Amino acid sequence: MIGTGTGAPFIRVMTFADLPVVQRLEASLYPDDAWSVEMFRGELDGQPGTRHYVVAVQPADPADPGRPATEVADATGVPDATEVTDGATEAAGEIVGYAGLSAAGGQGDVQTIGVRTDRQGRGIGAALLSALLDEAARRDCEVVFLEVRADNEAARKLYEGFGFTEVSVRKRYYQPSGVDAIVMCRQGAPKKRTIGFGPVGVPDA
Repeated sequence: MIGTGTGAPFIRVMTFADLPVVQRLEASLYPDDAWSVEMFRGELDGQPGTRHYVVAVQPADPADPGRPATEVADATGVPDATEVTDGATEAAGEIVGYAGLSAAGGQGDVQTIGVRTDRQGRGIGAALLSALLDEAARRDCEVVFLEVRADNEAARKLYEGFGFTEVSVRKRYYQPSGVDAIVMCRQGAPKKRTIGFGPVGVPDA
């Protein structure tokens, strides 16, 4: 889970202004087959019609606007989740993750999801996925698909925790590495698994 305290990361809808930063993050995470700015722009052209893209933002430290704030953990030592907002309301901060969904005809597809390397393992990926699944539920998607690299065990465990199961394998899908893609599916009308926040633009009460 991500935090709720002052300076905790939050999730909001991705905008065109975010694309240069998002693409740089994409290139650092997936150097072999990174999306270009133009590809992301094409996706945002479909928002909110058939697309829904979000970013996770680490606000700047109020005491030092040039430095991201530190997360505030709960009593268990795990940062709590926070709300999703529908605009770039932070005065300053940095994007530390992003994710995107396509949805049409009762089917959703997780198009992409990524978390900056130094912020992984802190619940940001789970919060981003939760935001996408909440949106898929809002759009009445009865099934959600995604693809994950066969060698990305951490991501596969995350998806399994959200009810995804393996349905097929696309051999040597990722190039030039030749790594297989595992196709995973979440069947049935998704039950919202909100991690501390509601659907985008609708914060929890």
